Amino acid sequence: MSVVSLQLGQCGNQIGHELFSVISDDSSGPNRKYKQCSDERFFYETSTGGLVARSVLVDMEPKVISQAIAKASKSGRWRYGDKAHFSQKQGSGNNWANGFCVHGPHHEEAVEDLVRMEMERCDRLAGIFTMMSVAGGTGSGVGTYITQRLRDLYPNSFILNQVTWPYGAGEVIVQNYNSVLTLSHLYQLSDAILVHENDTVHKICSRLMNIKHISISDVNKVIAHQLASVLQPAYTADSTCHYSTNPIGELLSSLVCHPEYKLLSLCNIPQMSSTSLAYSVFNWPGLLKHLRQMLIASTRMEEGIDWTVSSPSAVTSGGEGATNSRHKSFNLSLANLLILRGKDVSTAVTDGFKDPALYVPWLKTENSFSTWTSPVAFNGYEKSATLVSNSQSLLKPLDSIVRKAWNMFASRAYIHQYTKFGISEEDFLDSFTAVEQIISSYTHL
Repeated sequence: MSVVSLQLGQCGNQIGHELFSVISDDSSGPNRKYKQCSDERFFYETSTGGLVARSVLVDMEPKVISQAIAKASKSGRWRYGDKAHFSQKQGSGNNWANGFCVHGPHHEEAVEDLVRMEMERCDRLAGIFTMMSVAGGTGSGVGTYITQRLRDLYPNSFILNQVTWPYGAGEVIVQNYNSVLTLSHLYQLSDAILVHENDTVHKICSRLMNIKHISISDVNKVIAHQLASVLQPAYTADSTCHYSTNPIGELLSSLVCHPEYKLLSLCNIPQMSSTSLAYSVFNWPGLLKHLRQMLIASTRMEEGIDWTVSSPSAVTSGGEGATNSRHKSFNLSLANLLILRGKDVSTAVTDGFKDPALYVPWLKTENSFSTWTSPVAFNGYEKSATLVSNSQSLLKPLDSIVRKAWNMFASRAYIHQYTKFGISEEDFLDSFTAVEQIISSYTHL
């Protein structure tokens, strides 16, 4: 089954290009079944045998799309479709309302036609995968509008939105407004929202990859690596002898048990520079021990894990004060999906993730934890482990975004920039209410 991707705005188009590059590189090994499954999922073949990405590129400015198309063609391994892109000469000015109320409706037919053409090329559709930022104008505003239209046009298709959250220090003065408006709308439309935080990815580049001068491309490569580690072929509980045919459907059925809980976070180990990788040796017990503690302590990378945090079942003594201090940062999960790739994957013991104390009491543990595996080494790593989690881990950054947005809204800062495009103060209040409900739902698990 095939996945149709949408690259929306500057961020979405840059990440999309890196994602297809990682997928192409990763599936170029000797395992033919793995390559065939990956190619069918993300590319279609031309009459001359060339691979073309099943993707639609959308931006209100042409520069980034032109760069992505040129880089893909230059790779010699894959390219984008000749007519699978749409751009204009004028951007959305980092304004969600401009993207959602003006550019989105004005260009919806053109974008829908491009998506429809990609859909019709699929023998079987696994779902729609969108990549976008929540901070700017086109990715967030136009991206949200297009997601709304796709939900109307394809009500029975899976839609998975990958969103990138902005740096906390600020990229755009109105980024928190844009983020609240985007998340409140996507939560009603999408089947799940897979979140990457720029601050976290930046730390991975700096501390784990040892990159001295970090560029946007470096950040996007880390995000693409993590996404590909989820989307590439793997064996699931339902298909232990054949690679899963529906990655998005199986991801959603594993992780999204209730429509109120759709936020997914992702962490992947190991991640390091190619120089360090050449001198490193990994074993499954060590990787899984670190990954479990990263889950419990809500940490996105190996460095700086808080080993003092433990699950409630692990505390057997020490008194109430000690118990409270050890539980205060404990990250409670609804569901977790563990994806293991590489050598001796069949020997990996995952019992540590089956502890009922890690999960909400109203779900059975066997329904809350899933494992996918592949014996094929991923993207140069002999062994790698990825954890996709539906848990409380995104509460802190989400709460920060809402708090900053509300402080601006209370003083009516920049509101006029949105009302002139058709977003009223009542629309803002509705969005705040929706996001605060998400926070409340996860807080009171």
